[in-house]
Parts: sequence; C-alpha cells; structure tokens
Amino acid sequence: MEETSYNSGKLSDASPVGSISSAEIANEFSGLSAEEQTAQREEWSQELARVEEEITTLRTVLQSKMRHASELKRKLGITVWKEITDDVSQGFKNVKESNVYQKTESALKTTAGKTTSVIGGIAGKMTQKLTEMKQSDSFRSFEERVGSAYENVRSKVSSRSSSVQSLSDIQNDERRSSVTTPTAIPEEKPIP
Repeated sequence: MEETSYNSGKLSDASPVGSISSAEIANEFSGLSAEEQTAQREEWSQELARVEEEITTLRTVLQSKMRHASELKRKLGITVWKEITDDVSQGFKNVKESNVYQKTESALKTTAGKTTSVIGGIAGKMTQKLTEMKQSDSFRSFEERVGSAYENVRSKVSSRSSSVQSLSDIQNDERRSSVTTPTAIPEEKPIP
C-alpha cells in the first residue's frame, strides 16, 4: 500500500495541474496491479469528494460575506455608481502619477512653448512687414487712388439718391391730392 501512496503523491505532485498528459497517467496507472488501481481510484474519489465539499463551503462563506459587504455598503451610502466613479478617479490618478504620463506632459508643455514662440515670431514679422508696406510709396499711391475712387462713387450715389428722393416726394404728393375726402352719410331717421 505504501507504493500506492508513493504513486499517488507522484501523480498529483509531479507537476502543476494540467501539465500531466493523459499518456503519462495511463502509463503509471497501467504499471499498478488491479488491486492498486482500485485503491488509487478510491483514494482519488475520496479526495475529489473532500475538495468539492470544501468548494461548496467556500462558496457559501463567500456568498455570506458578499451579502454582508453589500449591506454595509448600503448603510454607508456607497452605491455602484460611487464605486465606479471612485475606481475611475483612482485610475486617472494612477495614470497621472505614472512616468510615461509625466514625460508626455513635459514634452507637450515644451512643444507648446516652442510653438507659441514660433507663432509669436511669425506674427511679429508679419506686423513688421505690413508696417513697412504701409509706409512704402507704392502703397500710399494705391491708397490715394482707392480713396478718390471711393469718394467719386459716394458722391454719385448720394446725388442719385437725392434725385430718387425728390421723385418719390413728387409721387407721394400726387397720391395725396388724388385722394378725396369722404362725403358725410346722412343719418337715417326713424319712421313715425
């Protein structure tokens, strides 16, 4: 019988669960006598029954603990939404504290600073060029031509609008004179 317990220890302790192949088990099991195979099967059945009973007990205890934890959370006002929010907040905090985030944030700040300085430089140069262009003789000549063209158009529009206005006044006067005043309607007298 000692050989059986040696073999059972050898089968169950030889390597992690799932790494023993069926062929290895069959080879070791076939090396046992019929009596030893029966005893081995009986031992495994008893061990399986004990493990299943422990699993059932652990499930019962776990369910009891989970109910108790839920009741405590309810009493404390901790909801599922609050737990999710707390988990997300903790996740963001962990991300912000990570080295990768810190390095990325630093790189973005540096890039933003450089971009701002480049844009500022470009804007400054554009302002300087526009100022130089406004001070040039060709721009002043162009500006004078546009200004005189604008004045010509404005004077023509204003003279036309005054003539249109006077035409409109004439038409209004004609309408007023053609409208007759209503004649008075005699009141009806009651029949005696």
